[in-house]
Amino acid sequence: IQPRIPPTAQMSGSSNLVAMKKVVQQLRFEASINRVKVSQAAADLQQFCMQNAMQDPLLTGVSSSTNPFRPQRVCSFL
Repeated sequence: IQPRIPPTAQMSGSSNLVAMKKVVQQLRFEASINRVKVSQAAADLQQFCMQNAMQDPLLTGVSSSTNPFRPQRVCSFL
């Protein structure tokens, strides 16, 4: 019985090198992203919500005449 070789060990040297270069490239990209502190992001989000609260239909409601999801009237004939 031969020991089973893990899939990562089966990769050829050149494909392993290409994969590692992709990982390094992704890590460099992620390191270059400009970060924002959570407290600043939360304050910005709160300010945005307060500025747009009057246009939010979840807060102000939707008039029945413009609501596309209102229950349809049933028309029945006797």
